[in-house]
Amino acid sequence: MNTATMTALRVSMTGQIVLPEDEAYERLRNTFVHTGTPAIVVRCHDIEDVQCAVRHARDNALVLSIRSGGHSGVGFGTNDGGMVIDLSPIDDVEVVDAQQHIVRIGTGAQWIDVATTLGTHGVAISSGDTTTVGVGGLLLGGGIGWMVRRYGLALDTLLAAEVVTADGQALRASRDEHADLFWGLRGGGGNFGVVTTFEVAAQPVGQVLFGTVTYPAHETAAVLRRWRDHMRTAPDDITTTARMFPTFGGPPAPLIIAVCYAGDDVEAGTQAIAPLLDLGDMVEQDIRRMPYADVLDAPGELPPAWRPWVRNRFARDLSDDLIDTITTGAGTIGSMFVEIRGLGGHFGRVPRDATAFVHRDSEVMITTALLGSPDDHQRVASEFEAFWRALSPWTAGAYGNFLSTADEEDIASVYPPDTYRRLAAVKRTYDPDNLFNQNHNIRPAR
Repeated sequence: MNTATMTALRVSMTGQIVLPEDEAYERLRNTFVHTGTPAIVVRCHDIEDVQCAVRHARDNALVLSIRSGGHSGVGFGTNDGGMVIDLSPIDDVEVVDAQQHIVRIGTGAQWIDVATTLGTHGVAISSGDTTTVGVGGLLLGGGIGWMVRRYGLALDTLLAAEVVTADGQALRASRDEHADLFWGLRGGGGNFGVVTTFEVAAQPVGQVLFGTVTYPAHETAAVLRRWRDHMRTAPDDITTTARMFPTFGGPPAPLIIAVCYAGDDVEAGTQAIAPLLDLGDMVEQDIRRMPYADVLDAPGELPPAWRPWVRNRFARDLSDDLIDTITTGAGTIGSMFVEIRGLGGHFGRVPRDATAFVHRDSEVMITTALLGSPDDHQRVASEFEAFWRALSPWTAGAYGNFLSTADEEDIASVYPPDTYRRLAAVKRTYDPDNLFNQNHNIRPAR
């Protein structure tokens, strides 16, 4: 990039341009556990800034990474030698229609800010798990939050989006405007443009019942069976997740069931939760009422060398055989965290083709994370692959937001063939040259 080009970009923007020689570069070049050396980081403050940045990247043939919160497990939010568009300054959260609970959210906002702001209005959106996750990446990929059974995915709340496409145009996508793009944005990730603002429908939510129930490790398989049976008949208001933590060579870890009841009736919530306190020889429980914002975890800092290796798959039926295979395999890798997220409810009643997220017939999502450094992972890679091969008869599909790889198998798992073809047609319309390729990439249809 020559001086004249850079000067032209600077004068056309209100946002901050950060180059390798600038003091802020070291803080902004990396994302999550991934390092990068971009040639330029553009901190956009509004949609006009984004338009300028996109045109600059296109005209100068720069690799382009889009960053909202920066939690991409694959490292999509940075690159080497290209441009990073940092959307974190676009972070307004505004209730624009208090009667209909319609909210406008800047793509760079973090979910704790969204939850806290909306909580003062008595509404909420089923979002992610942690406080610092960015709105943009989560909403475009899915959003399997603590009210997924009651209100569905975060992307199911989307009413409209302001998008900058590869030619630098600013579009509004909704069911009535650019409906094909609107369909693709809901689950298609960052393949079609840079979303600057989301318009979503929040739901009236006051305080929720939230906490965990702990059972001894030797009861894990039996407790999981009873947990599954209860969740098959439980009301939509309750969402639960089963967690098996790594042992790192120590004694087997207890099974922890995390619970969120988001209904208005405390007595009904207590009754819905009661069976989860009697799944086995309970060790302890800490379920209590709290604001929805308090449900979100504040993530701790990972050790410098760690780079979690994360994989997930969906299962239509959490069968006894699948439970046995999970629990047996989980004990063979001391550095592996295993989570089984209960789905169903409203999540499963959304038609498969309504959005680009199509795995609606799943009873659970199974996620594993190997904790440690890449060298640590290599020492257990064969056991890790064997674990997933053992699960393959019962599992299919994947959730892009919970992957740390982006190979062809991952993309095929996130987007089945019929979905991929439809997305490729949308890609051809809005990004025919595949400028937005730092993602679980959809190639434009020919």
